[in-house]
Amino acid sequence: MAIYKAPLEDMRFVLNDVFQAEHLWSSLPPISEVTRDLSDAVLEEAGKMVENLLFPLNRDGDEEGCHFEDGVVTTPKGFKEAFKTYAENGWSAFSGNPEFGGQGMPKSLAVLFEEMMHSANSSFALYPALTNGATLCLDAHASDELKQAYLPKLYSGEWAGTMCLTEPHCGTDLGILRTKAVPRDDGSYQISGTKIFITGGEHDMVDNIIHLVLAKLPDAPAGSKGISLFLVPKFLPDADPVSGKEAGERNGVAAGSIEHKMGIKGSATCVMNFDSAKGWLVGEINQGLACMFTMMNYERLSIGIQGLGLGEASYQSAVDYARERIQGRAATGAANPDGAADPIIVHGDVRRMLMTMRALNEGGRALSAYVGIQLDLVKFSEDEEVRRKAADRVALLTPVAKAFFTDRGFETTVLGQQVFGGHGYIREWGMEQFVRDCRISQIYEGTNGIQALDLAGRKVTRNGGRYVESFLAEVRHWIEENGQEAGLDGVREPLVAAVDRLQMATEELLRQAGDNPDAVNAGAVEYLDLFGYVTYAWLWAMMMVNAAGRDDDFGRAKMITGRFYFERLLPRSEALARQLKAGAETMMSLDADLF
Repeated sequence: MAIYKAPLEDMRFVLNDVFQAEHLWSSLPPISEVTRDLSDAVLEEAGKMVENLLFPLNRDGDEEGCHFEDGVVTTPKGFKEAFKTYAENGWSAFSGNPEFGGQGMPKSLAVLFEEMMHSANSSFALYPALTNGATLCLDAHASDELKQAYLPKLYSGEWAGTMCLTEPHCGTDLGILRTKAVPRDDGSYQISGTKIFITGGEHDMVDNIIHLVLAKLPDAPAGSKGISLFLVPKFLPDADPVSGKEAGERNGVAAGSIEHKMGIKGSATCVMNFDSAKGWLVGEINQGLACMFTMMNYERLSIGIQGLGLGEASYQSAVDYARERIQGRAATGAANPDGAADPIIVHGDVRRMLMTMRALNEGGRALSAYVGIQLDLVKFSEDEEVRRKAADRVALLTPVAKAFFTDRGFETTVLGQQVFGGHGYIREWGMEQFVRDCRISQIYEGTNGIQALDLAGRKVTRNGGRYVESFLAEVRHWIEENGQEAGLDGVREPLVAAVDRLQMATEELLRQAGDNPDAVNAGAVEYLDLFGYVTYAWLWAMMMVNAAGRDDDFGRAKMITGRFYFERLLPRSEALARQLKAGAETMMSLDADLF
């Protein structure tokens, strides 16, 4: 059966030993009081919460799913009560602005908490994830009046938030959306249109739901330049709309249906109809897409962490099963001579799958923490140059984290299912749920192909590779400073070669893009994957340097897993570099009617 225990030892190793987060936090005044003792205690309590409150609801929530009747959505049994407990214990305010009731915890700590949430119950985790993104967007772009009216209730968990972008006729191409916003005499707007695939658009866990909606004014410019962002509550405040705090009259927004999905069945994915609903402008007119990107980029990292979290839950369950399931004998002789057969963990192919899962999960956890640290620097550093550099790093790595985490997460959940053999295909064992729940993460918040285009196009070719050059300079500087450490014995040369490979691939992409408009589209996915594998190699090197001096089981396991990564997974980057070099010709030359 599926199991899950929060991987606290590895999380603390990454946070405290590899990145020395306490030292960073102490240098950033808004979070300088967050100590190692506090972060360790927070992770401990978070682990207890997800293990005891959320994970027990995971399979039952998948079996039951959400219910829809006459515009009302009911979440699976136990979800509403669990959300109330989750909010009452302050988890909904974890990284929020303290000025409005948030706890102000560092993002580098929050990413580990989010991983636990998605491991334990990804359907449940999506509700607060959308609310967190909405609060981040409002805090960055809304008027003071809107912040005062809405943020405290969102942080308290009494209200929830959504992101309303996609429409029936358009997905990623938001420039052709049709939802309209008409100005009203009182300064508000009348919002009309239909949005689809809205996570948490309607549910029974909170008193009010606050929708952040992209729409166009009647005289708006064509395309994405004419999009504005609006706050549209399910219930209007009783008092003045920008000062009242309680939910009152029902607004003109309702769920038309919920989707019947492959996975994440405990998460309500809704069609939302806005019928002359009252809303308020967030940010400036025609600047809605720029404002919404604050939320979208948060959600992209969060969804990446969904893939990572599900991969970890699948790994733990597969290891537990492989230790207990007996079948065949070890190639070197009976490992369990008193039994009818040996546990399958003795077999090379099972080891291959488990080691691959472990190496990818632990590399992903390190990258997640690294991106979290960059976000802390962007938000809290008082040094303008530090903030700029960190913002560039976040821009570069967000599409990598979203796509690479989820592609490798899906690979990992499939491997976990495979370890179970036939039982992995049976619902009662829980492994196929991880596969189904993970599959959506490669699609939403911009499909992984779109993430690859964002990386290869916006983040590489449009700025001449400046972001990558800066990133590789950091990696090379680390190698120069740490290259002679004993922990890198046997992996030093492969690491240097991998960094060189990424630099050459970047130069090749820039060269091809200058000659052929299709080159970026043709090579984007290979480039992103190559970038991911090389980045994991650097992070694995960092972990190995920090683990080398530990004379314990954790340190030995970390070193062996790191060597496995360099020997068995990093070589994938060599094939990716060759694929990228092949260019766009054969991919684009076949006429459409020949497919």
